[in-house]
This record gives sequence, C-alpha cells and structure tokens, in this order.
Amino acid sequence: MDKLKSVLSGEEARREDRTVLEAVNEASTLGWGTRLKGFIACFVVGAACTVLGVCMLFLPRVGLTLFIVFYTFGNICALCSTMFLMGPVKQLKRMCDKTRALATTIMITCLVLTLCAAFWWKNFGLALLFCILQVLSFSWYSLSYIPCVREAIMKMVAVCLR
Repeated sequence: MDKLKSVLSGEEARREDRTVLEAVNEASTLGWGTRLKGFIACFVVGAACTVLGVCMLFLPRVGLTLFIVFYTFGNICALCSTMFLMGPVKQLKRMCDKTRALATTIMITCLVLTLCAAFWWKNFGLALLFCILQVLSFSWYSLSYIPCVREAIMKMVAVCLR
C-alpha cells in the first residue's frame, strides 16, 4: 500500500535518485527500543558463542576447530551488535575513521586469517596466534571509542618500558 501511495504522490521518482547508502540508511531506521533489543540480542549471541568456543576447546580432536569457529563468530556478532545502536552506515564510517582505520584493518584481517589458518592452511598454532591477535586488536578497537584511553595506555606502556 505504501508503494502505491508513493507512486501516486510522485515520491517514487525522488526515491530512484537516492544512493545505495541512503537506501540502506532508510531501511535501517529502527526505533530506539528495537535498536537496544537488537544490540542486546546480538551481543548476547556473540558472548555465548565466545564462551561456547572456550568450552569446546577441551574436546579431543575437533575442539580447537570448534573453538576457532565459535570464537571468531562471537567476535563478529559482538562487532555487528554495535551497528544496531548507531546504524550500519554510521558504524562503517566510524570504523573507517582516521583514529580507527588501522585497528579496524588489523581486526578484520585477524578474523579472516584465523579462519584461513584453521580451515585452509590447517595450521592450528597459527590459528591460535591469530585468535590472540583478535583479542588484542578487538580490545584496541573498542578502546578507541573511549576518549583519551588509548593515549593513556600508550603513556603507561612507555613508562613501563623505561
């Protein structure tokens, strides 16, 4: 019915001129309550997958593979959960911001390399190394949203290394 109204009122012609990002942004306009529920649900799924992955680590033979899959999927869900709060376009713009671009690149690269090391290269030592790098890069990325924390950590590390 809304489509018919937009065609009859002439709004359809204006809708065809919009970009892909505008279409995605328009489609993702959720109410605050829905955004919060989506964030909580996605974050809980991510946390549950991470915990489940750690529990799977102790299974013989397939435990390490299941750990890598669940842990990586948990990190992806946790990352996607913030898209509910800000919206996907704003989140992607913030991820590519000058202060976060390197952390984002390293984090996504580690996610992909973890799965490649586990399934393609079948090198589980390398996969565990990439899991550790996932933790570090995801933490560094997350800290970029708290003002002045990364600078304080860098100063603290510099003092400790003296």
